[in-house]
Amino acid sequence: MMHRSLKAALAAAVLTVGATGFGVTNAAVPKDLPMPSGTPTGEELANQVYFVNHFFAVKNFSIEEVGDSITVLINRAAGSEPTTITLERFLNNDYPVGDPVWSKDLAIFQSGKLRGTGMLITDFSEAGKSQEYAIWLPALRKIRRFAEPAHDDAWGGSDFTFGDVTLRKPEHETHEVTGTETFNDCLHVMDVPEAQRNKYMGNLPGQFCDAKGKQVYLLKSTTKFPSWWYDYRVSYVDTKTFADYRTEYFKDGKKIKYIDRAWGSMGLDDPRAQYWVSWYGKTLDTNHETWAVIPRDVIKWNTDKSESLWSERTLRQIKR
Repeated sequence: MMHRSLKAALAAAVLTVGATGFGVTNAAVPKDLPMPSGTPTGEELANQVYFVNHFFAVKNFSIEEVGDSITVLINRAAGSEPTTITLERFLNNDYPVGDPVWSKDLAIFQSGKLRGTGMLITDFSEAGKSQEYAIWLPALRKIRRFAEPAHDDAWGGSDFTFGDVTLRKPEHETHEVTGTETFNDCLHVMDVPEAQRNKYMGNLPGQFCDAKGKQVYLLKSTTKFPSWWYDYRVSYVDTKTFADYRTEYFKDGKKIKYIDRAWGSMGLDDPRAQYWVSWYGKTLDTNHETWAVIPRDVIKWNTDKSESLWSERTLRQIKR
């Protein structure tokens, strides 16, 4: 059995606030996926949502520490004070057709219980080949390698699973567009009293209402996994950018969890070139909640970073 501390580090290390989400059969969603013509089918819409969430419109994407600004992940159990983890993340999609590597994702944790931990995820072009996980454990000053985690494992003690963050692909579900409507809600955020805020929560944003009034597709995605923790999800997907503002999870007809995502535009020709501003998740039976906040000034894309950044050498150079 994996030691608890190692398992906890693995569970938290694939942070994708700005996230990754690469899985097994990459050919299903090509990086040059065209915009759909007319109303998309369920499968076509699921592919577009995947394209947006994995930043295929750009060659690389990062959330870096800039001065006092850094991405913060806030977790809070019902009746408890929040805890925080801060991180940087670097995603590289810039691998040509025929390259055995599909993408690489590097996450470095800068504070909290995972301070000094680093994770490098390599996703391969070969269909059916599992991702490779290499994690730098500062207490041991060593790199350990792991197989892919289970889709339903909790990610970093949060309300997001590894399926939500990294592993779920469109082919893991069947998809149906059930209609369109106007999204008439502001996105949820965590209400953290001033007395409970540490230095990383000193300037938390207010409610996100930019999506209010936007036209959205309703995408129903039913899992193919037997006896799964949810039966289906309903996503509210922008009809122009294909950004998913909200996803609601249902089991036995009851809503059990939701994830809200606030988005910003990169201002590129492709309207799908969007970046994450916030993820908020809540598990309804426990009222546990998670909020990932990504300040605008830490977000970068299409930079000229060297391929050597995405290497085990970088892991070994992480300062604790």
